[in-house]
Amino acid sequence: MTVRFVDSASLPTAWGEFDMHGFEDAQANKEHVVLTMGDVGNGEPVLARVHSECLTGDALFSMRCDCGNQLQAALEAIAAEGRGALFYLRQEGRGIGLLNKIRAYKLQDAGADTVEANERLGFGADMRDYSILKPMFDHLAIDSVRLMTNNPRKVQALEELGVKVVERIPLHTHSNPHNEKYLRTKAGKLGHLFG
Repeated sequence: MTVRFVDSASLPTAWGEFDMHGFEDAQANKEHVVLTMGDVGNGEPVLARVHSECLTGDALFSMRCDCGNQLQAALEAIAAEGRGALFYLRQEGRGIGLLNKIRAYKLQDAGADTVEANERLGFGADMRDYSILKPMFDHLAIDSVRLMTNNPRKVQALEELGVKVVERIPLHTHSNPHNEKYLRTKAGKLGHLFG
């Protein structure tokens, strides 16, 4: 595995002070971060979120998805509990990258759903690689989680890495006219569970 820990620093946020841990994937030329609050390596299951980068939703407040809302909800939940970890993976557009995501948006504007758009561009429906998480979990000494996700694939991926998922906690966000089709596609074609 080419992912290695680089350094840590404090990160004050609107929800409280987190520790930010930087990791580098030399093979993929990507940098990832984990935000932690409290003692996450004490052997107790950790409230956790595995979040793939979504520049449009996380930073530009796009209403086409629910990513930014899920990110904020996860940070709020961790802060309310006073302990947890948010794994922020640089895998934009389900792993296809930002520019291809823009191309996929154009296809969606013409009627395709998110899965169809990715496939028309020659990609799989979801190209994310969760194996890169293993060195991060190992470095932080986290071996069991209460995972905030609607995506059963993430639960399976963590279990395959040897991380025990003791509970799946759904992340509820509000739909809007711009993301209704997106959310239906996540449930119907990608198996996401919203309850």
